[in-house]
Parts: sequence; structure tokens; C-alpha cells
Amino acid sequence: MSSPAPPARPPSASPRTAPDPDPAAVEGRQDFVRQIVRDDLASGRHRAIRTRFPPEPNGYLHIGHAKAICLDFGLAAEFGGRCNLRFDDTNPAKEDPEFVEAIQDDVRWLGFEWASLRHASDYFEVFYLAAEKLIRQGDAFVCDLSAEQVREYRGTLTAPGRESPFRDRAVDENLDLFRRMRAGEFADGARTLRAKIDMSSGNINLRDPALYRIKKVAHQNTGDAWPIYPMYDYAHALGDAVEGITHSLCTLEFEDHRPLYDWCVERVDLAGDPGLLRPLLERGLPSEAGRPRQIEFSRLNINYAVMSKRKLSALVADGLVDGWDDPRMYTLQGLRRRGYTPAALRLFVDRLGISKQNSVIDFSVLEGALRDDLDAHAERRMAVVDPLRLVLTNLPDGHAETLSFANHPKDETRGRRAVPFSNVVWIERDDFAEVPPKGWKRLIPGGEVRLRGAGIVRCDEVVKDAGGAVVELRGTLDPESRPGMEGANRKVKGTLHWVGAAQAVAAEIRLYDRLFSVADPDDESGGLTYRDHLNPESRRTVRGYVEPAAAQAAPEQGFQFERLGYFVADRHDHRPDAPVFNRSVTLRDTWASKA
Repeated sequence: MSSPAPPARPPSASPRTAPDPDPAAVEGRQDFVRQIVRDDLASGRHRAIRTRFPPEPNGYLHIGHAKAICLDFGLAAEFGGRCNLRFDDTNPAKEDPEFVEAIQDDVRWLGFEWASLRHASDYFEVFYLAAEKLIRQGDAFVCDLSAEQVREYRGTLTAPGRESPFRDRAVDENLDLFRRMRAGEFADGARTLRAKIDMSSGNINLRDPALYRIKKVAHQNTGDAWPIYPMYDYAHALGDAVEGITHSLCTLEFEDHRPLYDWCVERVDLAGDPGLLRPLLERGLPSEAGRPRQIEFSRLNINYAVMSKRKLSALVADGLVDGWDDPRMYTLQGLRRRGYTPAALRLFVDRLGISKQNSVIDFSVLEGALRDDLDAHAERRMAVVDPLRLVLTNLPDGHAETLSFANHPKDETRGRRAVPFSNVVWIERDDFAEVPPKGWKRLIPGGEVRLRGAGIVRCDEVVKDAGGAVVELRGTLDPESRPGMEGANRKVKGTLHWVGAAQAVAAEIRLYDRLFSVADPDDESGGLTYRDHLNPESRRTVRGYVEPAAAQAAPEQGFQFERLGYFVADRHDHRPDAPVFNRSVTLRDTWASKA
């Protein structure tokens, strides 16, 4: 089970005021969505921009949602508009307050604040009155067909559907039945309210789609008040209209749903029938009813990942990962715990751009955005993940001194830190080879290397255990080879990082990698499923050592561990007296060499 998300700020709290966008930056962004917005503002179609981010609270947000969040909120900010966060909570059987809190936390973590927090359930009375209006207009009817029969009557992509035998019920009968559905008289699935559109349409979404179904499930916000719930397409369109959304941004799979979206908006006509908004006014809820326009863009598809909430939920439920915020998961909570930063994700989304062309983004683009952000902002520390003891025999036992290291090699404003040095240090085991391969530039018996900031050392002796394994190296430090000394310029084969053993802090270090071992884990053409492609090396836990300044990190503080990669103090488990670090990303793309 994942650790709970931090509690979100209550809806009544004042939103943060976003800084005014740079006009030059806004003008410089050229994509078809922004061009539509510019044209609409220039023509006077809209006085102000209104967008919304409408997640379903049936799971945690994933990396694909980051693109939608950045577009919905970013577009509003760029053009001086407003963006609402609206939970499309029309399917209570699969929804949970845990998901609601996590989603709010994710949006704020990415750097955005909503103008208003809304729920589809805020508008259930409006949706119901709108449905009665459709019935009175002859645009909707109560249907007694079962779900299986509805599928049978619907037709196919090449064959038209057949009209329901209940399609021509009288208006009064439909109103009576619909009100009795509302009163809870009928069993789940016994009846639906369907739109009366066109069973011969080439767009199957227009073949008399369901608007309401009977579902006697308690709702997290409305309790047992409603035994019927609106369908997503209907609630989404009218929710946008209630809020005065000007540009309803959706991914391309909703393109075929747009005619139904427009049908709902036009036939109900909330903007022209303000009486339908009476339930909101009675409750003091604001409404800016309008006529929204749906615009579709390509979703974010990335290789070595699955984006299906159903599959992500199954990974959690079946214990294949350690919860929704497992650092191997591509949920925003998981990426955050892995050490991804809001700036890195925004940079990633910005590099992708907005288009109508579906494509699969290579995972290295995501990792590259993180490296670029952390290279500029993460302070440096030293750590050893596979320790090998090195004793400097020409220094006295118990020798201890303090060396000064820059926190960031490219940013003097980050200051410096004290790093303890002693006559015994830990180095990486794979920085030593008795029989070096060709091109080896690290330590060998009799060879010299530079210990970062401490001087040049020579390996004089190799100590092994009874099984022949190397357990200790013994060597000497050239006292004239410290940085700034004349001997420091002597050429040696390599530079090693290290941690002074006297004050080293033992740490748990979790080496994370990609969760899946193939680029397309959703491909089942070979008879395998995504479960069969789980990478057995996606997590390794080792015991290493870190310098004291690393151990004192705050949870979620990230560093570059020199020569190893970027690491972050675990959000939940890290303590200064028991450090836990997660590897966020290696210094370079290690998967490129595997391809």
C-alpha cells in the first residue's frame, strides 16, 4: 500500500497568484491550440479564456496527465485566464477520496493553482433538470433494453444500428419513468435514459447514446441522494457549459465524441436557459454558463511504460509494485518519489510541444529533461554504493582532517561544504581491477589515481579473504599532490570519488531503473502481457556510505552523487540518522548501449 499523499489545502483556501507570464515567451509559443486561442481573442469571440483540468478520481495521475495539466493551466496563465480543477466524479463505484487528495497534491506540486475547485457532482441537480428538458423536447427517452441488447441494436462500423422499440414513448411516459428512476424504484441496469439522435449515423457515438444509468452506489460527496448517475460524455459537456469553459482541451480519442459533446451543449442550451442553473444559485455556487468548444490534441505516449489506469491499478493491487507512489511507477507521485522535479516535467512537456500527430516518445527524452534540470540545480555530494576499504598507510591511525568542496561546480553562490577525510576511505569496488581490461583508467595494483580533492594515491597491497575476494587495499597518499600544490599537476589515469570512513554515514541506497524491459510492454502479439515484461532489475537495494552533508538532507532533497548519478532523499523513509536515497537517473543514458 502506498504512503498517503500529503493532505491538500482545503478548497476554501486562497489560491496562489501565478506570476504574470512573459509576453515574449507567450508570443513565441506556436502550436495550433494557442493559435486558436489567439484568433478567438482577436475576433472577440471570447473576452477571457476559461479552461479546466477534469480528472476522474479513480486512480493516481500519471506522466501522461502532466501534459494535460501543463496545457490546461499553462494556457490559462499565458492568456490571463482561469483554469478550474474539476473532478468528473460520475462513477462512484471506482472513486476514492485518497485519489482526490493525491490529484490536488500533484497539481500543486507541478506548480499550478486552480481558480476554483469543482466536482461534476456539484451539478447533479442541473444535469437532472437538463435531462428532463431533453425529454420534453423529444430529444431523450427512457429505454428498457438490457446492456447486451443495446450493444446488439447499436450496429457496427459498417452496418447501421436499429432503433429501440421504446424510442417512441410519449413525453409524459418518459418523464414519469425517468422520475421513478430518480426515486430509486428500479433495479440497477433495468433502464437507461438515452439521447434520441441518429441510429444510422456513421459515428457510433451518436447512435442514441445513454445519458443516465441506474446505479445504486453511495457517492463520496452526495451520499445516497442519487440512485442514477449521468454518463461521462453528458456530464463532461454540461460541466464545461456550467463553468463557462471557452476551450475544452481533450486528447485525440475524444475526437469522435465531439459531435455528441456539441449536441449536449446545444440541445440543453444552458447559456440560453438560466432557469436550469437555479439549483446552483440556491446553493450559492457561481456559474458562468457558456458555449464551450472542444479541441483535441495528441496524448503523451512514452515507451517502456504503460499508461492504462487499469493496468497501473492492477500492478498495485497484485503487489507487483510497492503502491501507487513506488518510484518505478510512472504516476506523478511515483516520479516525485523517484526524484523527478516539477521543473523537469514541465521542461519535458515543453519539449514535446502540442500537435494532433500521435507518436511514441523515447523514454530517454524524459530522463534527459531531468538530467538537464538537475545538472543546473542539484548540489554535489560524494557517496559509495559498493564500498571497498582503502587504508592510506603513510597517514597515522586516526588521522582526520576537513577538506573544502564546492557544492556546485558551476554556481559559486551555492557555497562550499566541509568534507571529512581520514586515513581510511571507502571507494567503489568497481573502481579497482587486479587484471584491468583494455583502456582501464582507474586503480590497479601498483597504479596511481587521484582521490577527488585529496591528492594522488598509489595502491601498494591487495588484501583478500580466505575465498580470494578482495576485502581491502593498502596504499600511500602523495602529500605534495593536493589541489593547488605543485605535485597536483602530475598526470594519472583517473579520478575517484570517496567517503572518509571515520565519519561516513551508512545509508540504504535504492537503485531504480525502468519498470519494463521492452519498449512496448502493451504489445501482446507474442502471447505475453505487460506483466511478463516487468524488469527484474528495476530495483536493487544496497548498503553504502555517504558523506555527512548528504545524510543531513531533507526529504525530497536531490543531489548529484559524483560519478554515480542523481539521487534523492526518500520522501517517506529518509532520516539523517538512517539515510535512504533513491537513484533518480544515471549520469548518461545506460539503455542506449543496450539497444
